[in-house]
Amino acid sequence: MCKGLAALPHSCLERAKEIKIKLGILLQKPDSAVDLVIPYNEKPEKPAKTQKPTLDEALQWRDSLDKLLQNNYGLASFKSFLKSEFSEENLEFWLACEDYKKIKSPAKMVEKAKKIYEEFIQTEAPKEVNIDHFTKDITMKNLVEPSLSSFDVAQKRIYALMEKDSLPRFVRSEFYQELIK
Repeated sequence: MCKGLAALPHSCLERAKEIKIKLGILLQKPDSAVDLVIPYNEKPEKPAKTQKPTLDEALQWRDSLDKLLQNNYGLASFKSFLKSEFSEENLEFWLACEDYKKIKSPAKMVEKAKKIYEEFIQTEAPKEVNIDHFTKDITMKNLVEPSLSSFDVAQKRIYALMEKDSLPRFVRSEFYQELIK
């Protein structure tokens, strides 16, 4: 039996970590009730109803996050990969910012800005993105009077993070490697 933290045997620590991970998964808000029933698939699903890229197009993604994000199949593949790693919040934030920039109505802009802030920026947000305090402060100041550029600094930081971290992991992934065979 496990007694006192200082005297915890190695197997007891491992068990505690397993329990913590399982509780964390249970506490996450599922996208739908189906998520509660169907076990998570380890391999990312292939994107449906988008045309598979040519080998040349797929090879360009290694060096250009822009080209990956502009291609529907590439975007869907990248999103599936990030979901498989439980790290899709950066891409979701970037996409939300892209949608935000298309808003014409000032009232809708305020509403969408609030939603993006609450979902991705504020501390302890459900899908909080990893941005520094300086960027967070600038974004908060920009949201006093929302404009189309309110999230630009944060979006650029997240883009750089995806380019430096997520894209190289995606390119090394089994799913991408299958595309370029």
